[in-house]
Amino acid sequence: MKKLLITGLLGLITISAQAADATALTGSGSTFVKPVMDKWAETYGNSIDTSVKINYAGGGSGVGQKNVLDGTVDFGGSDGPMSDAQLAGAKSKILHLPVVAGAVVIIYNVPGVSTLKLDGPTIANIFLGKITKWSDAAIASQNPGVKLPDTDISSVHRSDGSGTTFIFTDYLAKVSGEWKDKVGTKTSVEWPGGVGQQGSAGVTAQVKKTEGGIGYVELIYALSNKISFADVKNADGKYVTASLDGVSKALATATIPEDFRFSYVNAPGPESYPISGVTWLLVPQQSKDAAKGQKLVAFLKWVFQDSKAQAMAKDLNYAPIPDVVVKRVMTAIDTIK
Repeated sequence: MKKLLITGLLGLITISAQAADATALTGSGSTFVKPVMDKWAETYGNSIDTSVKINYAGGGSGVGQKNVLDGTVDFGGSDGPMSDAQLAGAKSKILHLPVVAGAVVIIYNVPGVSTLKLDGPTIANIFLGKITKWSDAAIASQNPGVKLPDTDISSVHRSDGSGTTFIFTDYLAKVSGEWKDKVGTKTSVEWPGGVGQQGSAGVTAQVKKTEGGIGYVELIYALSNKISFADVKNADGKYVTASLDGVSKALATATIPEDFRFSYVNAPGPESYPISGVTWLLVPQQSKDAAKGQKLVAFLKWVFQDSKAQAMAKDLNYAPIPDVVVKRVMTAIDTIK
């Protein structure tokens, strides 16, 4: 009995010592990628390298960009690329590594309306405050046979710095000259109206409880919360339901530069979903800590190359980055010092 007790205690001591010796890698930023980042972190730390503990805090793409620049995290996540000015002020070159692609969808809460079609100019005018009723002719003309109520439209947007906002406003700027001139494209903009909420979860919750509500979130948030989202008219004039295939078809048309900072909203192609974007992992090329840098590189290579890691992303409704791009990403990862 004593021998068993001593053996058990020794086992607990060994586990505690391993936990104490674990290398901690921290990240923050995009809420778009947080569901799969949490899954990757758990799997990697439990099954691939138990000497590593990875914590991804989320907080929005603006937070991720700031924390990477401040050096308070080992990597960031962002659905919008950092600007030239931000990169020029960085202590070390910041790599943009596109890790997953996804769709931003237009969620809505209109009782009795289970299907909805919207084009870009209409979406822009709703968020500009120019279309204020669900029965408006611009919406009704795209939805023949749908009984649209004379309910006020209540738009909901992100109040925090958000890559999802970047993708959404980038799209609106492509389809609406007025949006481009008055509001523009950023992770945080001066909204013409509506209600702001923290994070995609906050936007989803606000729309769900507001009759007449409309907002924008990542596809995974709409699916997991079982909230309706609109089909969106693409550049070829086709109304497309957001899906992994539609995101992949859009991504296949993108021209991707050497530094991987690119946009492919409103992409051509009859099956392309128009409000699509990528999440970048933001990684300093020069690590402050050699041991942590090596662990981070190993984790990144697993994320991009391991078939199980990619399957996890697909299961959570993210579209994969094309193999030809992944090969370029791996070359970039090899430059981390």
